[in-house]
Amino acid sequence: MKIVTAAYARAHLPKLLDAASRGERITIARHKKPVAELGPSPEAQRPVPILGGVKGIRVLDPRWAEPMTEQEIEAMLEDRY
Repeated sequence: MKIVTAAYARAHLPKLLDAASRGERITIARHKKPVAELGPSPEAQRPVPILGGVKGIRVLDPRWAEPMTEQEIEAMLEDRY
């Protein structure tokens, strides 16, 4: 559980909301005393994990391990792939 000040929460709310959507719980404190807790909603959808850690790639082509056809090789060599 992460504890942040109210001023930090106000300045970085989008970042804290992203963390909460990933399942983290954040406690907001005022004068070192907890006043609120931010966490994931039970109705919120969990984000899809990114395969391989490459940002933006979500799903691999199921044919990725198949050999390329002659047409695909020609297209790649001609910079059309």
